[in-house]
Amino acid sequence: MTQASRQTWQETTLKKSLDKFKERKERFETSSGIEMPRLATPPEPDSAYEEKLGYPGEYPFTRGVQPTMYRSRFWTMRQYAGFSTAEESNKRYRYLLEQGQTGLSVAFDLPTQIGYDADDPIAQGEVGKVGVSISSIKDMEQLFDQIPLDKVSTSMTINAPAGVLLAMYIAVAKRQGADMKQLRGTIQNDILKEYVARGTYIFPPAPSMRLITDIFSFCAREVPYWNTISISGYHIREAGSTAVQEVAFTLANGIAYVEAALQAGLNVDDFAGQLSFFFNAHNNLLEEVAKFRAARRMWAKIMRERFKAQKPSSWQLRFHTQTAGSTLTAQQPENNVARVTLQALSAVLGGTQSLHTNSMDEALWLPTEKSVRVALRTQQIIAHESGAADSIDPLAGSYLVEHLTDEIEKGAAGYIAQIDDMGGALQAIEKGFMQNEIQNAAYAAQQAIEKKEQIIVGVNQFQTNEEIALERLKVDASIEQGQREKLRKLRENRDQRIVEQLRGRLIQAAKGSAQGEGAGENLMPLFIECVENDMTLGEICNTLRGVWGEYAAEGF
Repeated sequence: MTQASRQTWQETTLKKSLDKFKERKERFETSSGIEMPRLATPPEPDSAYEEKLGYPGEYPFTRGVQPTMYRSRFWTMRQYAGFSTAEESNKRYRYLLEQGQTGLSVAFDLPTQIGYDADDPIAQGEVGKVGVSISSIKDMEQLFDQIPLDKVSTSMTINAPAGVLLAMYIAVAKRQGADMKQLRGTIQNDILKEYVARGTYIFPPAPSMRLITDIFSFCAREVPYWNTISISGYHIREAGSTAVQEVAFTLANGIAYVEAALQAGLNVDDFAGQLSFFFNAHNNLLEEVAKFRAARRMWAKIMRERFKAQKPSSWQLRFHTQTAGSTLTAQQPENNVARVTLQALSAVLGGTQSLHTNSMDEALWLPTEKSVRVALRTQQIIAHESGAADSIDPLAGSYLVEHLTDEIEKGAAGYIAQIDDMGGALQAIEKGFMQNEIQNAAYAAQQAIEKKEQIIVGVNQFQTNEEIALERLKVDASIEQGQREKLRKLRENRDQRIVEQLRGRLIQAAKGSAQGEGAGENLMPLFIECVENDMTLGEICNTLRGVWGEYAAEGF
């Protein structure tokens, strides 16, 4: 770091940002009147500073992807929500928006996640249980009733059938009169981590990757502000990985997606700016801060050096964070408020762009409105009362944090090198490498808890005899029959001749690269046409199953 380099940053990158986004205050200061600097830097010139840390908004983005970070705008405050019917979830979304939430995050039920309609026999007993049930465009319209889609940012946690759900969202936006080019949001669309850690896959890898690259290509042209994938370390961490493994396996999957898009003929700078990531915020505050910083630096190097991306926006790792559901305890659930606060603080100190805070009762049941409100207020207190958002990358320069950042980068780079030697992420997954590494880490962590080498307050120490007195949210079992009836009426009233024509076109388009041979027709416009003509999620996915088959995980 030199005075000249800082001056250059101020006169170029920073000035451009301030011209567009003014800071929230003219002066940021502590309760004692001490001014909080926009960016604290070493007092003496340091050659290593620019190489490893640099300036916010500039390569290698260790200190953040935006030049002013939260001094201009807070992170997007999302609460992951969805349960029962579209009508019930819509009420929750509107409630959260009224409470100050700044973005929506949709949880889908299990049948929706694996591409089945609510009236499919395989969906029995699961409709609306762990998320909202969406089978048709009618459900999607109800889900966003009175919510203008060109005015909100929406994240949808959906993977195998992501293209179909995005098609429904776009079709609803069009019916609202919105311009597709103004829509903002994210679909998770990360099938590799489903093979590794979660299991809600449908199709084999080749057609699954085709669906993903079709979305990349379509959105680059038609929905330019949409994040086409949220490459997820969250579920890898929830499955038991370490922080280093979370970074390594997530970035390795990201490399695989970039390579698939390049093989499909896309230019890296046409789609790289629409990639986003999704990380877990776990309990070790300082390690988590370092993890986020290391991931940003590593991805910048990967995109610039490995893939030769030219645009700075292509080098940026932008990410959503969710606090760690696996750390929540059913014992003394009020303690989870403290856990979530520490985890959320790590995400903010680490420079997240978007954040979901888990509710205290999620280890017991679906969260109530009160517990969701407490979780949202946690973010708002960090934003407005803690001072953590008043200076950019406030822990930079800490000997410990910089040591942890370097060590996480070193460990993750070692894993990526191993995965490259295997032929890439997909080959590593097929060989069970990632799965075995995660399982071993999870086993070691559980042993540490059982031996009391790792204390979990209220679980293996500081226990109490207690009766849980929290309010409980229950999903009415009758909603399944209601969803079945909606689908019966939809099928009675639609033009079945058009549906059959679309089914035939879908079969032919899917056959275009059934075995991953050739790019074939981009499926997104056809998906939009299908859902606009009341073809259901299950009908579309079952048609594709008929062509592509289903993925069956092998034992390792």
